[in-house]
Amino acid sequence: MTLLLDKILASIVQITLFSLIPFIWWYFSGKKQEKFTHWIGLKKITGNKKRIILAIITLSILFMILGAIILLSLKNIKMATSVFKGLGLSALPAILVYAVFNTAFPEELIFRGFILKRISNKFGFTYGNCVQAILFALLHGVMFIPLVGIIKSLLIVIFTGLIAYSMGYVNEKIAHGSIIPSWIIHSLSNIFSGICAAYMLI
Repeated sequence: MTLLLDKILASIVQITLFSLIPFIWWYFSGKKQEKFTHWIGLKKITGNKKRIILAIITLSILFMILGAIILLSLKNIKMATSVFKGLGLSALPAILVYAVFNTAFPEELIFRGFILKRISNKFGFTYGNCVQAILFALLHGVMFIPLVGIIKSLLIVIFTGLIAYSMGYVNEKIAHGSIIPSWIIHSLSNIFSGICAAYMLI
């Protein structure tokens, strides 16, 4: 129960912090044009539903495979999911909160909701998507350099960057600007990593 409460509190703090700069930016620049939720991409998915579902399933599987590879290469290294190690089913509520609200949601808000959209509006989609993907990849890879070395960290950066670029593409080009597809993909990947830790599968 303590673990679940910790993850709920951490989620509230994380979402608040990751929403602060986008909210201030919207307040002074986009408030008159549209609601904050639409401006950041928290809106109904529109577009070809079959294509969107296929993209979500495909990227979720790829992200989980990537997650498994990363977990194997970082097997004895402490990570965010290490708190669930060996807890089994009792960790599931905390894993769900961690995966959906503590990590995936705030990261989608800042990377695909804020950075991608703002840079794309100024310099075009390709540039915006590359920037958000690189920043997302660096956030997830650079921290491992002291632990696993440059080569493994570089592979993590490349893989996560490709996934981030693909998620940005799905959101903007297939789901018409909604960040919900990437939020689902990201959440499923994090749930998978949490379950792997809880059941010590990898």
